[in-house]
Amino acid sequence: MRVSVVGAGLGGLALAQGLRGAGIEADVFERDPGIVARFQGYRLVLSQTGFQAVRDCLPTRWHPLLGEIVMDASAEQLILDPQLNEIGRLGAGWTGIVIDRQVLRHLLLTGLTVHTDAALTGYDVMADGKVQARFARRDPATADLLVGADGVTSAVRAVLSPQTTPTDTGVRFVIGRTPLTDEFAGLSKAYGSKITGDGVSLLLGAMRFRTPPKQAAEQLAPEVTLPDIGDYVRWAMILPPNGSLGDLTAQDAVLSRTEGWHPQLRALIEQADPDNSTLLSIRVVKPSERWASGPVTLLGDAIHATSPTGGNGANTALRDADLLRRCLIEANEGRQDLLSAVDDYERQMFEYGAEAVRSSLEKLPAFAPEAKLS
Repeated sequence: MRVSVVGAGLGGLALAQGLRGAGIEADVFERDPGIVARFQGYRLVLSQTGFQAVRDCLPTRWHPLLGEIVMDASAEQLILDPQLNEIGRLGAGWTGIVIDRQVLRHLLLTGLTVHTDAALTGYDVMADGKVQARFARRDPATADLLVGADGVTSAVRAVLSPQTTPTDTGVRFVIGRTPLTDEFAGLSKAYGSKITGDGVSLLLGAMRFRTPPKQAAEQLAPEVTLPDIGDYVRWAMILPPNGSLGDLTAQDAVLSRTEGWHPQLRALIEQADPDNSTLLSIRVVKPSERWASGPVTLLGDAIHATSPTGGNGANTALRDADLLRRCLIEANEGRQDLLSAVDDYERQMFEYGAEAVRSSLEKLPAFAPEAKLS
């Protein structure tokens, strides 16, 4: 069996790793001109389900390394004013496993065949049941299954399920990161909480590695090369509906909206890495009607993009990868045919994927009351 995966995000790479470990050929096609063409280095909170999914997709020899580059975390989910006084609670506290997206992505990339600058222009299902993917600047690729793991603007979804389109919630947020130094020790109660004032909300989260990733790889899995980064604070400011930066940088836009805020909060933004700060929009993709079963399917944000306020986007994509991996292994071992395996995956994925989108949108008004949820 051969599988073509379109999109080198976490879900697509986890699937490719899992298939590779089972002896199934998997090629990954990425539209970006290079693997590090865009910065993708913010922390993720993985549930036990998400963490176990990515663990199961990786070779067992890398499990000790994976365990060393994560941190256990918990938060009370407080609501704080700009001077860090508690004024409310978001809800029940949470616990999770925190990992850096960029570090995890480099681990997942290890040993895979990834074709960059490969923008999909379409695909054709052949008479023999195989599928041929077409690309703008490279030769077509033929496989038994084509998996669209290419995000909110999925080119695979545009052909497979054109009626399924992204919805813009109107919410914009600025995200960045700052090295975690002793200066910011006093902010610890704000990690995992919401700081609110002047029509905006600021969210903070710490990333503390058990062992620095580069060092951990050198010690535990020399064949893996991980980024040389240290502990940091990830911060995100949710702007008013349809907010923009104007002529300001992301960093300056946050500073302009936090005049008079606690000095440590101001210092945190002032000391941020400007190259890792950007404006993002919150768009969702709700699974709609199932398409006819065939040798093409979707995974992750391509079919169920969630609001980040749900904390379940990466978890759901990794769950997809592990579920599809298991289904395809059954087909490869002759326990069911390929199309039945894909149908089994899609039936389960549509159910929990729709619930992930719903629950993420349910939590969005707590952070952005005027978001468009319809």
